[in-house]
Amino acid sequence: MRDALRMAVGTLTVLPVPAPGVIDGRVARGAMLLAPLAVLPLALVGAAITLLPLPALPLAALALGAIALGSRGLHLDGLSDTADGLAASYDRERALTIMRKGDSGPSGVATLLLTLIVQCGALAGAIDAGHGIVAIVVAVVAGRGLLAVACARGVPSARPEGLGATVAGSVPVLGAVVSVTACAGLAAWGGTFAGLPWWQGLLAVAAAVCAGGLLLWRCTKRLGGITGDVLGACVETGVTAALLVLST
Repeated sequence: MRDALRMAVGTLTVLPVPAPGVIDGRVARGAMLLAPLAVLPLALVGAAITLLPLPALPLAALALGAIALGSRGLHLDGLSDTADGLAASYDRERALTIMRKGDSGPSGVATLLLTLIVQCGALAGAIDAGHGIVAIVVAVVAGRGLLAVACARGVPSARPEGLGATVAGSVPVLGAVVSVTACAGLAAWGGTFAGLPWWQGLLAVAAAVCAGGLLLWRCTKRLGGITGDVLGACVETGVTAALLVLST
Protein backbone atom coordinates (compact mmCIF):
# COMPACT_ATOMS: atom_id res chain seq x y z
CA MET A 1 0.00 0.00 0.00
CA ARG A 2 2.86 2.38 0.72
CA ASP A 3 4.38 1.90 -2.72
CA ALA A 4 0.91 2.22 -4.29
CA LEU A 5 0.26 5.52 -2.52
CA ARG A 6 3.70 6.79 -3.50
CA MET A 7 3.02 5.89 -7.13
CA ALA A 8 -0.39 7.58 -7.06
CA VAL A 9 0.85 10.78 -5.42
CA GLY A 10 4.05 10.94 -7.45
CA THR A 11 2.26 10.37 -10.75
CA LEU A 12 -0.84 12.50 -10.22
CA THR A 13 0.56 15.44 -8.22
CA VAL A 14 3.68 17.56 -7.84
CA LEU A 15 3.94 16.65 -4.16
CA PRO A 16 7.44 15.33 -3.41
CA VAL A 17 7.31 11.69 -2.33
CA PRO A 18 9.91 8.91 -2.37
CA ALA A 19 9.85 6.68 -5.42
CA PRO A 20 8.07 3.34 -5.02
CA GLY A 21 10.36 0.47 -4.08
CA VAL A 22 8.83 -1.57 -6.89
CA ILE A 23 6.17 -1.05 -9.56
CA ASP A 24 4.32 -4.22 -10.44
CA GLY A 25 0.72 -5.24 -11.05
CA ARG A 26 -0.20 -5.07 -7.37
CA VAL A 27 1.31 -1.61 -6.90
CA ALA A 28 -0.31 -0.33 -10.12
CA ARG A 29 -3.69 -1.63 -8.98
CA GLY A 30 -3.37 0.05 -5.61
CA ALA A 31 -2.24 3.32 -7.19
CA MET A 32 -5.26 3.50 -9.47
CA LEU A 33 -7.64 2.70 -6.61
CA LEU A 34 -5.97 5.28 -4.35
CA ALA A 35 -6.01 8.01 -7.03
CA PRO A 36 -9.00 9.92 -5.54
CA LEU A 37 -7.30 9.96 -2.13
CA ALA A 38 -3.95 11.00 -3.60
CA VAL A 39 -5.39 14.17 -5.17
CA LEU A 40 -7.38 15.32 -2.16
CA PRO A 41 -4.67 17.90 -1.27
CA LEU A 42 -5.08 19.46 -4.73
CA ALA A 43 -8.86 19.49 -4.36
CA LEU A 44 -8.58 21.21 -0.98
CA VAL A 45 -6.24 23.86 -2.42
CA GLY A 46 -8.75 24.55 -5.18
CA ALA A 47 -11.57 24.66 -2.63
CA ALA A 48 -9.66 27.17 -0.49
CA ILE A 49 -9.10 29.44 -3.50
CA THR A 50 -12.87 29.65 -4.08
CA LEU A 51 -13.16 31.40 -0.70
CA LEU A 52 -11.11 34.43 -1.81
CA PRO A 53 -13.00 37.75 -2.10
CA LEU A 54 -13.09 37.81 -5.91
CA PRO A 55 -15.82 37.41 -8.56
CA ALA A 56 -16.88 33.86 -9.31
CA LEU A 57 -15.32 33.50 -12.77
CA PRO A 58 -11.77 34.55 -11.77
CA LEU A 59 -12.06 32.31 -8.70
CA ALA A 60 -13.03 29.37 -10.88
CA ALA A 61 -10.12 30.00 -13.25
CA LEU A 62 -7.63 30.33 -10.38
CA ALA A 63 -8.89 27.22 -8.63
CA LEU A 64 -8.80 25.07 -11.76
CA GLY A 65 -5.44 26.54 -12.73
CA ALA A 66 -3.97 25.65 -9.35
CA ILE A 67 -5.20 22.07 -9.70
CA ALA A 68 -3.78 21.85 -13.23
CA LEU A 69 -0.39 23.12 -12.03
CA GLY A 70 -0.55 20.77 -9.05
CA SER A 71 -0.91 17.84 -11.43
CA ARG A 72 1.74 19.13 -13.90
CA GLY A 73 -0.98 19.66 -16.50
CA LEU A 74 -0.79 15.89 -17.03
CA HIS A 75 -4.47 15.29 -17.70
CA LEU A 76 -4.94 18.39 -19.85
CA ASP A 77 -2.00 17.30 -21.98
CA GLY A 78 -3.58 13.87 -22.31
CA LEU A 79 -6.88 15.41 -23.36
CA SER A 80 -5.20 17.49 -26.05
CA ASP A 81 -3.12 14.59 -27.40
CA THR A 82 -6.11 12.24 -27.42
CA ALA A 83 -8.23 14.75 -29.33
CA ASP A 84 -5.47 15.14 -31.92
CA GLY A 85 -5.10 11.38 -32.28
CA LEU A 86 -8.79 10.69 -32.66
CA ALA A 87 -9.26 13.51 -35.16
CA ALA A 88 -6.15 12.85 -37.24
CA SER A 89 -6.74 9.50 -38.85
CA TYR A 90 -8.76 6.29 -38.72
CA ASP A 91 -5.47 4.42 -38.99
CA ARG A 92 -4.63 3.18 -35.49
CA GLU A 93 -0.86 3.37 -35.80
CA ARG A 94 -0.93 6.86 -37.28
CA ALA A 95 -3.22 8.07 -34.51
CA LEU A 96 -0.93 6.60 -31.82
CA THR A 97 2.11 8.15 -33.49
CA ILE A 98 0.50 11.59 -33.45
CA MET A 99 -0.42 11.17 -29.79
CA ARG A 100 3.13 10.15 -28.93
CA LYS A 101 4.64 13.30 -30.48
CA GLY A 102 3.19 15.48 -27.73
CA ASP A 103 2.78 18.69 -29.73
CA SER A 104 -0.76 20.08 -29.93
CA GLY A 105 -2.62 20.31 -33.23
CA PRO A 106 -5.77 22.29 -33.99
CA SER A 107 -8.14 19.61 -32.67
CA GLY A 108 -6.21 19.32 -29.44
CA VAL A 109 -6.04 23.07 -28.89
CA ALA A 110 -9.74 23.57 -29.64
CA THR A 111 -10.75 20.69 -27.35
CA LEU A 112 -8.54 21.99 -24.56
CA LEU A 113 -9.85 25.55 -24.78
CA LEU A 114 -13.50 24.52 -24.97
CA THR A 115 -13.09 22.13 -22.03
CA LEU A 116 -11.47 24.78 -19.86
CA ILE A 117 -14.14 27.33 -20.78
CA VAL A 118 -16.91 24.90 -19.83
CA GLN A 119 -15.15 23.91 -16.60
CA CYS A 120 -14.61 27.54 -15.54
CA GLY A 121 -18.18 28.52 -16.39
CA ALA A 122 -19.66 25.54 -14.55
CA LEU A 123 -17.51 26.06 -11.46
CA ALA A 124 -18.33 29.78 -11.47
CA GLY A 125 -22.01 28.87 -11.46
CA ALA A 126 -21.47 26.58 -8.47
CA ILE A 127 -19.57 29.33 -6.64
CA ASP A 128 -22.38 31.81 -7.28
CA ALA A 129 -24.87 29.22 -6.03
CA GLY A 130 -22.92 28.85 -2.79
CA HIS A 131 -21.49 25.35 -3.18
CA GLY A 132 -18.24 25.91 -5.04
CA ILE A 133 -16.20 24.00 -2.44
CA VAL A 134 -18.31 20.87 -2.80
CA ALA A 135 -18.35 21.17 -6.60
CA ILE A 136 -14.60 21.32 -7.01
CA VAL A 137 -13.86 18.56 -4.48
CA VAL A 138 -16.46 16.21 -5.96
CA ALA A 139 -15.36 16.91 -9.54
CA VAL A 140 -11.66 16.36 -8.82
CA VAL A 141 -12.29 13.16 -6.87
CA ALA A 142 -14.83 11.80 -9.38
CA GLY A 143 -12.49 12.49 -12.29
CA ARG A 144 -9.64 10.56 -10.67
CA GLY A 145 -12.05 7.80 -9.73
CA LEU A 146 -12.34 7.12 -13.44
CA LEU A 147 -8.77 5.85 -13.46
CA ALA A 148 -9.91 2.65 -11.74
CA VAL A 149 -12.63 2.24 -14.37
CA ALA A 150 -10.24 2.83 -17.27
CA CYS A 151 -7.74 0.36 -15.81
CA ALA A 152 -10.29 -2.38 -15.08
CA ARG A 153 -9.57 -5.89 -16.23
CA GLY A 154 -10.64 -6.41 -19.82
CA VAL A 155 -9.48 -2.95 -20.95
CA PRO A 156 -6.24 -3.53 -22.91
CA SER A 157 -3.26 -1.27 -23.46
CA ALA A 158 -2.88 0.32 -26.88
CA ARG A 159 0.91 0.04 -26.68
CA PRO A 160 3.29 -2.51 -25.18
CA GLU A 161 5.09 0.25 -23.25
CA GLY A 162 4.32 3.43 -21.34
CA LEU A 163 2.01 4.28 -18.45
CA GLY A 164 -0.99 2.68 -20.12
CA ALA A 165 0.80 -0.65 -20.39
CA THR A 166 1.83 -0.47 -16.74
CA VAL A 167 -1.66 0.02 -15.35
CA ALA A 168 -3.94 -1.47 -18.03
CA GLY A 169 -6.10 -4.29 -16.68
CA SER A 170 -4.61 -3.98 -13.21
CA VAL A 171 -7.87 -3.24 -11.36
CA PRO A 172 -10.46 -5.97 -10.77
CA VAL A 173 -13.92 -5.02 -12.01
CA LEU A 174 -15.26 -5.29 -8.47
CA GLY A 175 -12.55 -2.91 -7.27
CA ALA A 176 -13.54 -0.35 -9.91
CA VAL A 177 -17.20 -0.66 -8.89
CA VAL A 178 -16.35 -0.21 -5.21
CA SER A 179 -14.20 2.82 -6.00
CA VAL A 180 -16.96 4.54 -7.99
CA THR A 181 -19.57 3.65 -5.38
CA ALA A 182 -17.41 5.12 -2.61
CA CYS A 183 -16.92 8.34 -4.60
CA ALA A 184 -20.68 8.57 -5.21
CA GLY A 185 -21.50 7.99 -1.56
CA LEU A 186 -19.05 10.64 -0.38
CA ALA A 187 -20.35 13.08 -3.00
CA ALA A 188 -23.93 12.58 -1.84
CA TRP A 189 -22.91 12.95 1.81
CA GLY A 190 -20.75 16.03 1.21
CA GLY A 191 -23.36 17.72 -0.94
CA THR A 192 -25.93 17.69 1.84
CA PHE A 193 -23.65 19.91 3.96
CA ALA A 194 -23.84 22.55 1.22
CA GLY A 195 -27.61 22.35 1.06
CA LEU A 196 -27.70 20.26 -2.11
CA PRO A 197 -30.23 17.44 -2.55
CA TRP A 198 -28.58 14.09 -1.83
CA TRP A 199 -29.08 12.92 -5.39
CA GLN A 200 -27.13 15.76 -6.99
CA GLY A 201 -23.78 14.46 -5.77
CA LEU A 202 -24.69 10.98 -6.96
CA LEU A 203 -25.71 12.38 -10.33
CA ALA A 204 -22.43 14.26 -10.65
CA VAL A 205 -20.40 11.09 -10.16
CA ALA A 206 -22.71 9.14 -12.48
CA ALA A 207 -22.30 11.81 -15.16
CA ALA A 208 -18.52 11.67 -14.77
CA VAL A 209 -18.50 7.89 -15.15
CA CYS A 210 -20.82 7.97 -18.17
CA ALA A 211 -18.90 10.72 -19.98
CA GLY A 212 -15.49 9.26 -19.20
CA GLY A 213 -16.71 5.76 -19.96
CA LEU A 214 -18.01 6.84 -23.36
CA LEU A 215 -14.64 8.35 -24.24
CA LEU A 216 -12.91 5.22 -22.95
CA TRP A 217 -15.08 3.04 -25.17
CA ARG A 218 -14.35 5.23 -28.19
CA CYS A 219 -10.60 5.18 -27.59
CA THR A 220 -10.57 1.43 -27.04
CA LYS A 221 -12.38 0.89 -30.32
CA ARG A 222 -10.21 3.32 -32.28
CA LEU A 223 -6.82 2.82 -30.65
CA GLY A 224 -7.06 -0.75 -29.44
CA GLY A 225 -6.81 0.17 -25.76
CA ILE A 226 -5.66 2.84 -23.35
CA THR A 227 -2.56 4.99 -23.17
CA GLY A 228 -1.46 7.49 -20.55
CA ASP A 229 -2.99 10.22 -22.71
CA VAL A 230 -6.34 8.41 -22.82
CA LEU A 231 -6.33 8.15 -19.02
CA GLY A 232 -5.78 11.90 -18.74
CA ALA A 233 -8.53 12.60 -21.28
CA CYS A 234 -10.98 10.44 -19.32
CA VAL A 235 -10.13 12.31 -16.12
CA GLU A 236 -10.76 15.75 -17.64
CA THR A 237 -13.96 14.56 -19.33
CA GLY A 238 -15.22 13.27 -16.00
CA VAL A 239 -14.32 16.50 -14.20
CA THR A 240 -16.20 18.53 -16.81
CA ALA A 241 -19.33 16.38 -16.59
CA ALA A 242 -19.37 16.50 -12.79
CA LEU A 243 -18.95 20.29 -12.73
CA LEU A 244 -21.82 20.72 -15.18
CA VAL A 245 -24.15 18.75 -12.92
CA LEU A 246 -23.06 20.79 -9.89
CA SER A 247 -23.10 24.17 -11.65
CA THR A 248 -26.51 25.16 -10.23
